[in-house]
Amino acid sequence: MDFTFSEEQQAAAEAARGVFAGVAPDGVPSPALTAGAVADDFDRALWARVAEADLLSLLLDAEYGGAGLDAVALCLVLSESAKVLARMPLLESSAAAATVQAYGRGELKSALLARVGRGEVVVTVAASGRTGHDPAERAVTARRDGDTRDTITTGQGHGQREGGSAQGGEGAGWILDGVQTAVPWAYDADFVLVPAHTADDRTVLALVPRVHEGVALAEQISTTGERLGELRLESARIAARDVIDAEGAWEWLRDLLTTGTCALALGLGRQVLRMTGDYTGKREQFGHPVATFQAVAVQAADRYIDLRAMEATLWQAAWRIGSGAQGALPASGDVAVAKIWASEGVRRIVQTAQHLHGGFGADVDYSLHRYHAWAKHLELSLGPASAHEEALGDLLAAHAPA
Repeated sequence: MDFTFSEEQQAAAEAARGVFAGVAPDGVPSPALTAGAVADDFDRALWARVAEADLLSLLLDAEYGGAGLDAVALCLVLSESAKVLARMPLLESSAAAATVQAYGRGELKSALLARVGRGEVVVTVAASGRTGHDPAERAVTARRDGDTRDTITTGQGHGQREGGSAQGGEGAGWILDGVQTAVPWAYDADFVLVPAHTADDRTVLALVPRVHEGVALAEQISTTGERLGELRLESARIAARDVIDAEGAWEWLRDLLTTGTCALALGLGRQVLRMTGDYTGKREQFGHPVATFQAVAVQAADRYIDLRAMEATLWQAAWRIGSGAQGALPASGDVAVAKIWASEGVRRIVQTAQHLHGGFGADVDYSLHRYHAWAKHLELSLGPASAHEEALGDLLAAHAPA
C-alpha cells in the first residue's frame, strides 16, 4: 500500500509551512500566569493569512472556491499549525464545512461554503456532550416545530441535504433543548454545528447562530488558556433549512474531527521532540552533552517510536475517511486506533520532554509548558484513550467472524 502524499497534498503542507513560519508559540500570555482566558478572540490576522493561502477551503469543491482535496491534506495542514500552537478554529470550521458539503442541501451549500472558505464566516462544532464523557448527540434533543420562520435574517439562509427526511413537512422547523459543554471558539464563531437526537433515535445536525433566541453561553477555560463555551439551548427554534438530518452525517463529522485532533497531536509531538533534541544536544553534564547519555537516548528513542505509531495510525484513519475505502472494520475503527495512539503518545512525549529538560522545562519563559498544556487538552478532546479502547472493543465484538 502506497501512502506517498500526492503533489496537491504536499503543496498544501508547503503552503501551511509558509503561513505558520512566523508564528510564535508564546505570542499570547502564558496560561500558567493568566487568570481566565489568555485572549478575547482567536488570531484573526493569522486567520486572514490562512484564508489568503486557500487553506480554509482545502476540502471544498471548486464551485465553492476550494481545492477539492481530502482529509489527508487537511491533516497535513493541521499538523503544521500545531507545531506553532496556532490559535484558530481551522479544524472545526473545515470539518463543519466539509460535512455541509457532503450532506447538506444545495441551498445550504450555496449560502455558506464559499464564505467559510474565504474566512468570512466561522463555524465551530459542539462535540463534547453535556459532561465531556457522554455521547455528544445525546446531550441535546430535537423535535419538530410547525413554526417555519427563518432563523437567520442576515442573508445567510441555508438548507438541508437533498433526499433528507421530510418527516413533519419540509417546511417544519426544529426545537432544540439541552447543554453542550466545552465548545471550542464558541464566543468567536458565527455558528455552532450542534448534534441532537430525535424521539425516533435519529441524530440531526443543527446550524445554530451564536446570537439567537433560546441560545446562551457560559464561559469555560481550557488547560491551554483558551475560552470555551458551555452552550445552553432552551426551546431554540431552528428552521428546517438549517438542519441536516441525513443518515451518517454526525458520525462522519465526528470521525473527521477526531482524526484532525490526532493530526494536531502529531504536529505538537514532533515539535516537542525536536525541542528536546536541541536542548539535550546542547546541555552538558560532566563535560558531555546529556543527549549522549544512554538513559536519555533510550527515552528519546521510545518517544520517537510513539511518534511513528501516531503517524502511521493517523494516515490510515485519514485515508479511510477521505477515500471511503472498505475494511474489516468501519472507518471509525481506524479512527479509534489513531486516537488511542495520539492520546497516549502525546502525553508520554511531553512528560518525557519535561523530564529531560529538567528544571528548565518548568520555566514559564520557555514555551515547553504551553505545549504541555495543549497536549493535555488534545489528549482528552473527543475522548481519552480509554474511551476509544472501549469503542474499538465494541466494534471488534460486533464484527467478529461467525
